[in-house]
Amino acid sequence: MTAAAQPAGSGLPPEPVIANLMRVRGIQRVPSPRLTLFVQRGFLPPDLCAAICGLIDSNRRPSTVSDPNGDDAFRTSETCDLSPDDPIVIEVEARIAALTGLDPQYGEPIQGQRYAVGQQFKAHTDFFDVDGVDYERYTSVAGNRTWTVMIYLNEPKAGGATRFKEIDKIVPPETGKLLAWNNRLADGGLNGATLHAGMKVRAGTKYVITKWFRERPWGW
Repeated sequence: MTAAAQPAGSGLPPEPVIANLMRVRGIQRVPSPRLTLFVQRGFLPPDLCAAICGLIDSNRRPSTVSDPNGDDAFRTSETCDLSPDDPIVIEVEARIAALTGLDPQYGEPIQGQRYAVGQQFKAHTDFFDVDGVDYERYTSVAGNRTWTVMIYLNEPKAGGATRFKEIDKIVPPETGKLLAWNNRLADGGLNGATLHAGMKVRAGTKYVITKWFRERPWGW
């Protein structure tokens, strides 16, 4: 058993979220001064992961990027916007809130991603670049992203790891494993060291879900 998470609002400042994650039995904090990254194995049970994979398969579409860079191979996965009214999604939302203390009203709807053999998402950050073409479009309502929570739903036969390039950390996919990281620096600025990539799947299929939190309540 772990202590109840303390309210952490939007994740700004990050200290309440960090305190909540540190209280979790078995959680690992990656030892790097450059970014705040946590890894928790077995966060979701296999049956719940399998159910979410089914939801993704039923309503997937080609993934997109906020600022296209002309590289058609930059992000080649498929995406599914999971319904916040689905009982399975409601359960996952509740588990994330209980773990982190992050207020769900600051969160984007959970998104699922599916990677077939050869598909990838090259090195990128989750926050919106202030110099990006569509910065105002994506941040005008809820602000920029604060925390990312990503969960692997299965283990492909080969490949599909997440690489944090700036700290040379590679996290292999494992059913139910959660990653949580702060997209900000201690002073609130955007942290470029969160640069990460979804490496190519070499055999099998990879499924993940991602929950992003914002500076202000989600209002789209």
